[in-house]
Amino acid sequence: MHKTEKLFDINIALMTLFSSLETIRDDKKVELIYDMEATIPRELRGDSAVLLRLLTNMLTFVFKNTDKKEIILSLEAPEDFLYEELISFKIQKTNIAKEKILEFLETNLSKDLEILEGNIVYERGADIHLDIPFKINELGYRRHYRLPDVSMLGKKVLLIGSSEQISQSIKKMFNYFLYEVDVGFDAFKSQGNDLTPYDILIVEDRLNTEEFEHIIARVQQTIPLKYVLLKDAHVVERRTISVTTNLIKPVTEESIYELIVSLFKNETTQKEIKSQALKNIVDLEKVLQRKKNDVNENKITLDNVQEANLHTMMESKKGHNLAILDREMGEENTKKMGLKYVNELKNFLDTFDRSDIYFRQIVNEKATNKIKEFCIDLEKHAKLIGAESILKFADIVSLIFVYNKLDMLPIYPGKYHIELQKLIEEIKKELRIK
Repeated sequence: MHKTEKLFDINIALMTLFSSLETIRDDKKVELIYDMEATIPRELRGDSAVLLRLLTNMLTFVFKNTDKKEIILSLEAPEDFLYEELISFKIQKTNIAKEKILEFLETNLSKDLEILEGNIVYERGADIHLDIPFKINELGYRRHYRLPDVSMLGKKVLLIGSSEQISQSIKKMFNYFLYEVDVGFDAFKSQGNDLTPYDILIVEDRLNTEEFEHIIARVQQTIPLKYVLLKDAHVVERRTISVTTNLIKPVTEESIYELIVSLFKNETTQKEIKSQALKNIVDLEKVLQRKKNDVNENKITLDNVQEANLHTMMESKKGHNLAILDREMGEENTKKMGLKYVNELKNFLDTFDRSDIYFRQIVNEKATNKIKEFCIDLEKHAKLIGAESILKFADIVSLIFVYNKLDMLPIYPGKYHIELQKLIEEIKKELRIK
């Protein structure tokens, strides 16, 4: 059997997996958490489509049969990922009978495991353990995420959330970038309830209040504290006073990388030495725990938002006078990634020329997973080259999925055709192609 070996980003595969399981996750009210070891390469060679199918079937089975409210999918790899190595996919503590799990794995996943040349590992340590070989994209490429400036390394984070599992997973991802992370109220109390030493404060959205935002705004007048909300993807944006940005679940190593770059991209200078005499004392537990028993106060879902409000949000995301192609932004982005701007423009043309035909086809087929994958891919490439207008288009289409308004999709192939033609024309001008 011929083994497919195409380059793919493991983070995009995991995001697609998360989206494909949205319905059953919501129905069963189960939180899916990714726990990724730092040894996992960003880009791999293998059959991502079969991997996605296998993981979707496996997690669907788990969600249907577990009584747990949090399921952790762990990804582990050897310390030295030299060429082709095994990546372990593990799930522990499902509360599902071992015999039932093994019967499912051997009956339903054997074909896909054979295609991937993977195998079931029979051990006591995990309810599910699959080992699947993948190849690395670049030989000898040991550090899989390189921040664009050394000043972005070694900062300090305070993380306050209601899930210990999610917090520890995020902590591990920050540790990769040599960040010191304190988790929870007790850790903060041990620091004297002082926010001064921290560069980033991350608080779960359900704990946040407008009162707390005002408190943080006052703190931000004395120290450059970045305030980040950890949010579910379906929670509607609202005006905030002191929030710098959001960290959207599911959290992956790449989303932590992008968060760090977005927070400190304009501050690539030597880290400021904070005065030891300066104190910013805040009783976080007292302020944030007021909302502990009212977790849905600021969660506005489609059930209580009128369709008119959704249209308003989508209109606001369109923006005004967005650049079709911002060369300066694109050159900056590609430089950070160690790429050449001209090559990425050519890559975009090769990838998306005539993609409006494909987009129309998958919309007509109502192939939601393919549409989601297409939008993720489009956003990634558009962001890289500085194609602001079409990036916003992809963002708007994503809102349709967030609010499950698929009946609105048919109008967007025409819009995409217009946006794509304008962008291709600008790219050809840059490349001087007639």
